[in-house]
This record gives sequence, C-alpha cells and structure tokens, in this order.
Amino acid sequence: MANLNLDDATLERLAARLGIRFTDRSLLAQALVHRSLVNEADLADQDSNERLEFLGDAALGLVAAELLYRRYPERAEGGLTHARASLVNLTSLGEVGRTLGLGDFLQLGRGEDLSGGRDRSSVLGRAFEAVLGAVYLDQGLDALRDLLSPILLRELDRHGWEGPAKDFKSQLQEHLQAKARATPTYELVSTEGPDHHRLFTMSVRSGEAELATGEGSSKQRAEQAAARAALTEIHNGEGTTDVPAAN
Repeated sequence: MANLNLDDATLERLAARLGIRFTDRSLLAQALVHRSLVNEADLADQDSNERLEFLGDAALGLVAAELLYRRYPERAEGGLTHARASLVNLTSLGEVGRTLGLGDFLQLGRGEDLSGGRDRSSVLGRAFEAVLGAVYLDQGLDALRDLLSPILLRELDRHGWEGPAKDFKSQLQEHLQAKARATPTYELVSTEGPDHHRLFTMSVRSGEAELATGEGSSKQRAEQAAARAALTEIHNGEGTTDVPAAN
C-alpha cells in the first residue's frame, strides 16, 4: 500500500516516539490510514487501518491481562477483569494516542479531518490499536510488551482501577438510560464563520424536550459542550452541583 502523504522521515519520527525500529515501515503507514480516506483516495477497504486495529486490540488485551496477572497476585479475577477493561477502553487509548501525538500523523478523509477527527478519542484510540498491531507483526510480542508495559502502568497509576472519566456524551447517555430509558439525540442548530474558523452550535434532546445547547469548533466539540450543559442542568435539578470531569 502506498504511504500517501507519509514519507520515510515522517514515519521514522513516529517510530522514534514509540521507541521501535520498524523493519517494514509500510505496516506503520497503514496503521495511520483511517477508513474515511478509503473512498476519497480510491483505496481498497483492506488498505485502511481496521485490520491492524483488530489485531492490535487482541494483542493489547493479552499484554494487559498478563501484566495485571503478574504484578498483582493478590487481586481476584473480578478486579483484574475490571482493571483490564479500564486500560483497554477507547477513552484510555485515546489519551495515549493524544500523548504520542498520533493526530499529527493520521491520514483522514477531508470530512473527518474538518470535524475534529485528529483529536477525537475514538479515532486516536483505534489508531493506537492499529499501531500496536503493526508493532506486533513487525517486531513480535516481546517488543510489544516492552512498549506497552510502562504505558499501561502509567495509565493505571493515573486513573486507578476505575479508569478515566467518561466523556460528557457518554455520561449523559448513561444517566438518561438509567433514569428514563431514553437516548439523547443531537441536532445542528447553526454554523457560523469562514471554513477555517467555524463555530458550530448543537442542541441535545431527550424525546421532544431540548435539554441544552453547546458551541464548539467542530460538531463533536459542540455536542460535548451541549452534553456538559445538560448534565449541569440535570444535576442542579437534582440538588447536586457535581458534574464529573471529562478527559
């Protein structure tokens, strides 16, 4: 598969951040190709990073489980399972991808790029899984374990066994489903400003009721702002003032 906009020097810069010397850099290049680019660049479906993501997800789960098993012999199976889930969820992995600066290297379709995909936790998290798949294929399980172990221990130390806080949209959805068995929906209210400096306003609704609105430089960020405003209104109505922090 062609490297598209990623030359060898760019790939080597990312490889250096990972501490990995790739034998086959094309694997790393493929790990950075988001599915949104497939149609725009006339690529085959298998040229995106989704197959590597599939492999990396499995390898990550194994390394995380092994690390927790060996490091915490006093922990029961339930606690180990919970900790592994907190380490391998997309919120955690998105933080890792953001720390590595993966967004700077991602190959995205124009729409995904304009909507803030380079900083979206789900996109970054899945790309990180794809990178892990590339490392596994190129260097093997030992190299993957060496790369992941300090990252996983750092994340566990930062967030504890509960993992990082969910984003505002996830928090709102869980709250509404628990309280009213409802699912929030988001609607675009307005778009202002030139292409390079857009301001989006989104509303969030539960059924026919509008809960709140929010603004942001992308639709995703505006949705998060609307969800946070809705959570604030809900907590104020319930007599509490605490809105859990997002990542």
